[in-house]
This record gives sequence, structure tokens and C-alpha cells, in this order.
Amino acid sequence: STIHKVDLSVADIDRGHYRDHSLTVARHPSETDERMMIRLLAFALHSQSAEEGQGALEFGRGLSTADEPDLWRRDLTGAIEQWIEVGLPDEREVRKACGRSCEVHVLAYGGRAVDVWWRTVGDKLERQDRLGVSEVPLEASRALARLAQRSMRLHVTIQEGHVFVADAADSVAVDIRVLKAVDGPA
Repeated sequence: STIHKVDLSVADIDRGHYRDHSLTVARHPSETDERMMIRLLAFALHSQSAEEGQGALEFGRGLSTADEPDLWRRDLTGAIEQWIEVGLPDEREVRKACGRSCEVHVLAYGGRAVDVWWRTVGDKLERQDRLGVSEVPLEASRALARLAQRSMRLHVTIQEGHVFVADAADSVAVDIRVLKAVDGPA
């Protein structure tokens, strides 16, 4: 694994959530910069929910561990409150996660592959009340990959449904498309 140190500042203006995080992210040898940056984006998007609950949002052990998500939040008893996957996970694994967690989120990326994946699994996953599925556009995910460094200072601003990720030299607008919203409270 390659270790990345990230100072992440999140300003979620819509929810009034402002927080700085010092993160250590292990990138699996088979993981791309694009996927790692989508994991960081998922952390930023869901960091506010961890503030409301009792558990901290944590990175899973990575691609080599099939029974853990990319990110998760557990309560003090170890029960899984949130299960967060990035990419195009197997439909059966997503349904299994819905049975194990109060809320499941998938942050998909990959351009046309997302449309093909959603046409294949969407009907089966629509019935999962605890599931939310969103897509990061291909241009945005590739631009995020270009921000990847071994040591990063990133600022994520969320306002009126728009997400901006910036470092000292560049910024990326990420207009996330919701494919399926979570149906009701967790």
C-alpha cells in the first residue's frame, strides 16, 4: 500500500457543517488515484452524518477485504450505521450491505460504465429503501485524480447541491447526479 496524508477541510454550507480532518489513506497497489480520490470525496460528503451520530466515519481495510465497505460508520455497539461503497459494486453485495447497515450509499464513477451498470442492477436495487446511489461524472472523477499527491491539503465546499474540491493550485467542480435517493429516515 501507498500511504497518503490528507488535510481535508469540509465546508457544507447547506447543512452548516464545518470541520477539518487529518486523514491517513492507504492506497492499495491495484487502486487508481481516481478511485482513492472518490473515496476521499465520499468521506467529505458523509462526514457531517458522523457528527450527528456517535460513531466516527472510517475507511475500510481496502480492496483486499471483501466483507468491508470503502467507508463505514459504526455505533458504540459495533452495529453498522452507514456503509459506503465507491465504484460499481456487485448488486448482491449491495443488497447484503442493506441487510447489515441502517443506510447504504454507493458513489459510482466511470462514465458510460455507470449507465450500463445501473441499467443492469437498477431494477433490483430500487426496492432497497436504505440505499442511495449517486454518480460522479467522468470529467470530474478524472480531474479529481489529477489532484492526488502523497501529501494533500484539500478543501471541499458543498453549497446548494454543488460540490467544489480544491487544493492550492486547482479546483474541480463535481455535480453529483442522484440515481436513487434513500427512502426515508434510517
